Amino acid sequence: MKIEVNTHYKDLQESYLFSEIGRRVRAYADAHPDKKIIRLGIGDVTLPLSAPVTRAMQKACAEQADASSFHGYAPENGYAFLREAIARHYASFGVTLSLDEIFVSDGAKSDIANLTDLLGDNRIYIPDPVYPVYLDSNIMCGRRITFMPAHEENGFLPMPASDYTTGVFYLCSPNNPTGAVYSRSQLKEWVDFANRTGSLLLFDAAYEAFISGDYPHSIFEIDGARTCAIEICSFSKTAGFTGTRCGYTVVPDLLVSDGLSLNHMWYRRQSTKFNGVSYVVQRGAEAALSPEGFAACLENISYYMGNARRIKELLLAKGIRFTGGDNAPYIWLRCPGGRNSWEFFDYLLEELQIVGTPGAGFGSCGEGYFRLTAFGSRENTEEAVRRLREKL
Repeated sequence: MKIEVNTHYKDLQESYLFSEIGRRVRAYADAHPDKKIIRLGIGDVTLPLSAPVTRAMQKACAEQADASSFHGYAPENGYAFLREAIARHYASFGVTLSLDEIFVSDGAKSDIANLTDLLGDNRIYIPDPVYPVYLDSNIMCGRRITFMPAHEENGFLPMPASDYTTGVFYLCSPNNPTGAVYSRSQLKEWVDFANRTGSLLLFDAAYEAFISGDYPHSIFEIDGARTCAIEICSFSKTAGFTGTRCGYTVVPDLLVSDGLSLNHMWYRRQSTKFNGVSYVVQRGAEAALSPEGFAACLENISYYMGNARRIKELLLAKGIRFTGGDNAPYIWLRCPGGRNSWEFFDYLLEELQIVGTPGAGFGSCGEGYFRLTAFGSRENTEEAVRRLREKL
């Protein structure tokens, strides 16, 4: 072929982090079919969808079987009933949104990547370590990337630096992979910086439902954020929709650059490239935000955080430094014994049959660290803790 292709793909790492983990685990499992592998790596949920959600989806399925209640293409920005439920959820922590600022999607990962469609040739600032989609989606576009180091000294929460200029800044709180959470004063510093420099904050709030302390659930709890921030959130971890697929992005009406409304641009982008989330899934998402449904979500979150507590207690007893596990389902630990991240991955897999995520896969500042998730079953988590207690 002689067509021109996007040569920026050559700048990507050869294998996506979780694909490489999967390859190594499959190779080990094929060679040791008698070994039980406990997976505390990829952040997939294990509890089933709640009863309020499945009842709503079953009812919606029945409606789709009747011509009088059948729904075809969904609105590109989501049905009003779900956007109203999302607006009520935000109101529960003091944030007022108009429905035209809420865009329903098939998940936060897609939106984070697709928001690059709105951006011109800006300097991109990304935390290190970081969720891979932030980095890879910008590499694919050939963007200029500056890493913001996140380490123990700054609590794994990078803050504005004197040499940062106007650009697009990715923030995630509660953070994946480190589990760290920004305080109100820290986010206020970011918002003031963004408004002062004319920058844009892309705020990933996918884990906001896991917050139990006095931390912001939304960037829009911070005065001034509506003129400098876009927020991305998801039902994946809140309601167990990892396989059901539904999320949303909030683009305030006040975001304007070069005479263009980012809200209108995002609507135009979505209406061109996206056909909406199915009616059945959106009814399930609506049910997840109902009083009964959200109580069920919190019950499942409490279950996962119980797993996190068991892992934390072990690490404390072993004297291993870690963050997370309090307001996020991730535990970010220092690899014991001076091992690097992939060495520790191989040790856990080969000696204990436990799968985690090497910190180096999230960026250079993640080297020497390791991520465990609390999304396993209680039985498997307790078995993993037992194995770790004996051999770690």
